[in-house]
Amino acid sequence: MAAIELHPSAPQVDAEIIARLKNIPVALLSDQFRRNRGSRGLSPYHRPAPMVGTALTIKTRGGDNLAILRAYDVARPGDVMVIDAEGDLSNALVGGIMSFAAARMGLAGMVLDGAIRDVAEIRERDFPVYARGVTHRGPYKDGPGAVNIPVSVGGMTVQPGDIIMGDQDGLLAFAPGEAMEAIEKALKQHAAEEATMAAIREGRWDRSFVDGLDARCNN
Repeated sequence: MAAIELHPSAPQVDAEIIARLKNIPVALLSDQFRRNRGSRGLSPYHRPAPMVGTALTIKTRGGDNLAILRAYDVARPGDVMVIDAEGDLSNALVGGIMSFAAARMGLAGMVLDGAIRDVAEIRERDFPVYARGVTHRGPYKDGPGAVNIPVSVGGMTVQPGDIIMGDQDGLLAFAPGEAMEAIEKALKQHAAEEATMAAIREGRWDRSFVDGLDARCNN
């Protein structure tokens, strides 16, 4: 029996949806999902650049990257490797070489609930790499692990084929079927926020809504 379970990849997200999402901040999309989705404790280590792609999920034990290496066999341009190592920081799963290889293959990014290394090198690139932490200690390559199964990164559940997006504010994942409604709502919210910014610049910000919020809390 192989050390790594390798399951078929889910269909990739429509290119038009990906293109539209690249222009929307994660915070704005997050608001459309009742502000209760998204990862916690994972940070970007690359030069600021938005990330949107199709989730290629990987489950591995802490400090072991055999499953990640196997995932390169099925990785496609536009995929984001989403790696659940249960937050273990004892050994780095990915460094400069593996992240560079992912970028050259056309992947849209890497998300690791675990550790990375070669941070100075990764910070010089705009290829998105999110991780829980850093250590110089290299990985084991023994398994076990699985590719394309449901995972959890930073408390956020990610299914194979989900949309995963990230920017300097953090990470968000959701099903492709939820995308169009979320995009339309986000664009409407953006227009409303732009109107508020204009009002602030012009000294006419109406803050009467605060009275209603305050009264609601007095019970």
